Amino acid sequence: MRRLTSPLTRLHLRTLVRRCICSSATNQSHHQQLSLSLSKPHLFTSPFSLSLYSTSFRSFSTQINEEETTAQSLSSELAKELDTESLSIPQRLDLSFSHITLTPTLILTTLNLSPDSGRTVLGLFKWVKSKESFNLDDEVVSYFVDYFGRRKDFKAANDVLIDGVGITGRKTLESMVDRLVRAGRPTQTVAFFENMEKDYGLVRDLDSLKLVVAKLCEHGFASYAEKMVKSLACEFFPDEYICDMLIKGWCIDGKLDEAQRLAGEMYRGGFEIGTSAYNAILDCICKLCRKKDPFRLQNEAENVLLEMEEKGVLRDVETFNVLITNLCKIRKTEDALNLFYRMGQWGCNPDATTFLTLIRSLYQAARVGEGDEMIDRMKSAGFGDALDKKVYYEFLKILCGIERIDHAMSVFAKMKEDGCKPGLKTYDLLMGRLVAHNRVDKANALYKEAESNGLAVEPKAYMVHPRFAKKKSTAVKKEKKRLTLPEKMAKKRTKLKKIRLSFVKKPRKMARRAF
Repeated sequence: MRRLTSPLTRLHLRTLVRRCICSSATNQSHHQQLSLSLSKPHLFTSPFSLSLYSTSFRSFSTQINEEETTAQSLSSELAKELDTESLSIPQRLDLSFSHITLTPTLILTTLNLSPDSGRTVLGLFKWVKSKESFNLDDEVVSYFVDYFGRRKDFKAANDVLIDGVGITGRKTLESMVDRLVRAGRPTQTVAFFENMEKDYGLVRDLDSLKLVVAKLCEHGFASYAEKMVKSLACEFFPDEYICDMLIKGWCIDGKLDEAQRLAGEMYRGGFEIGTSAYNAILDCICKLCRKKDPFRLQNEAENVLLEMEEKGVLRDVETFNVLITNLCKIRKTEDALNLFYRMGQWGCNPDATTFLTLIRSLYQAARVGEGDEMIDRMKSAGFGDALDKKVYYEFLKILCGIERIDHAMSVFAKMKEDGCKPGLKTYDLLMGRLVAHNRVDKANALYKEAESNGLAVEPKAYMVHPRFAKKKSTAVKKEKKRLTLPEKMAKKRTKLKKIRLSFVKKPRKMARRAF
């Protein structure tokens, strides 16, 4: 049976709490809250839970601010000029920042705030590595490799890789390969893959080969990737993924003949060409047709689709996205819509890319009502998250470009309803276009709205388009009154009289003779 709490026990507890609280003069407000809560035990709400939550939130925000301040201090220390008599970077950092707690976020923030520090970041890396309290891992090393790769200082990146032997892994490899390829150094990328296990202790296997091939092909270096794959075929036999990436690389480079040649070699070698490879070939053909002869685009695309059916390669969403995108590029919006409505026949459903491409094309074709319907359809399909601030800005830019400013304002209102906070560029675009249409009142309202949202807008001198400028009122010319027949005859008689008098000879004055 459940024991009942006697009123005497509750009274004793109440008295003890009062004594403890009254012993401190500063806690009178807490005394009132506790006495009130203890007098009503069934409505008790602990004040300590709220204060603990607010304290923890305050400490978390304080920690973030402290990290940013520490990162700025580290960045300013790295930016200082080194003299011959001054201490090295690790020694200086030890003197000034020995008390801080290193985290990967702090290191990444410091590197982002120090774009011009250069080789002094090597001193930061040595200092981080020397800290016993910090566990240097693959992710942190990749931050330093990525930093020097952005500066195209691959000698410093090489020093970081040598110092990080035994720590580096997949992320460091990905950062180094990505930066080499983006810097336009495919030969150096291939050489790095060949020597990375011996020089840096990085694992050299089929997965790392796929990574290097994918990076080379994405940036149009398919020839280097194909040579590397063929030279390493005895060590790493290529699979279908590598072959598809090579075809895709040739298509990105715009060399359709090489892509078809490689596809034929693969087919004869017993490999099956995947959907991604056919999508790349289809995209390459469409781009070449758009460049040379847009009228041949649909026929050439049909040939590729028939070949896919013959080989038993299924279409996917990316196949339809390629076709719809290229049709919209040549302003065949109606054909793109027909293809969109037929996607279900092949068991494919549109994705966010499909909807966004069609919405842009419909707005460009001034079919604004259908564009709005497509936005609603996109939301009902579950892709409303893709409608972010950047996408809405593109819609507004298209609508302002075709002089549909009223509809742009309605899309702007829809943007705010969806929870997207417009930025400074969005307000600047709309204000400039409103002033160009001589609608200054609405432009001023947008300016005040941007100020109330905390945006740093600056007043600009926008120009009103001459087409929408108010023309100065000119005086109405008096129309000539139509003369009657008698008036015409009188005017004619007067004119004839003047003409006749102009031919009458005046008499000469007789000169006096001198006698």
